[in-house]
Amino acid sequence: MIKIKTEKEIAVMAEGGKILAQIVKEVAGQVKPGITTKQLDKVAENLVFKYKAKPSFKNYNGFPATACTCLNEELVHCVPSSRELKQGDILSIDMGVLYKGFHTDMAVTVPVEDVSPEALRLVRVTKKALKRGIKKVRAGVTFGDIGNTIQRYVEDQGYSVIRDLCGHGIGREIHEDPQISNYGRRKTGPKIEKGMVFCLEPMIAIGDWHIKKTKDGYGFQMKDDSLCAHFEHTIAVTEKGVRVLTEL
Repeated sequence: MIKIKTEKEIAVMAEGGKILAQIVKEVAGQVKPGITTKQLDKVAENLVFKYKAKPSFKNYNGFPATACTCLNEELVHCVPSSRELKQGDILSIDMGVLYKGFHTDMAVTVPVEDVSPEALRLVRVTKKALKRGIKKVRAGVTFGDIGNTIQRYVEDQGYSVIRDLCGHGIGREIHEDPQISNYGRRKTGPKIEKGMVFCLEPMIAIGDWHIKKTKDGYGFQMKDDSLCAHFEHTIAVTEKGVRVLTEL
């Protein structure tokens, strides 16, 4: 069942979303060659507690860290490690915070200094796919309409949409109904209503869309080791229209 939020609940989630956006901005600002993803995770955790929030992901299904940090062919849910970033990498940072009883969730993909034109284009297209998905959101359209919009744009750019993972509802739980695919057919799935809060998160690869588990047992990476990228925002549907809760 899709849970409808009140205006007051959305206002609380907006507070948490701004905190999360500030944290992710600060963590992304630390991305440079030579730093490890474990060091970035420590920065993230310290900031979460500084802002009097709690990490949504830590201990969720046993996950041992505050941030998910994924490099290059790694897609989502990877555990931070002693692996050092190097120039030319792209790093996805995915985080959630629990604030005043409600979760928010977001992700960005960050180039490590100068990256190849191919990698930079992938990052830009993934970010634009999220913007196009958000622009499509309004009461009365279906989640299939959103997925179709993202899929058509991504495939027109020559990339693949990952099909085995999806966006989701969010609120008192980090993952709520509905599941929101980044592909699909128009006029399918539940209709969007005022009071819904959910995460859109295009996950895109240069190569084939199939994925496999990473060695850490938590994450997923591309089966063909192709470059991939991930962007995510928490979105609320309000009386005044669509509100992105995880942006400054």
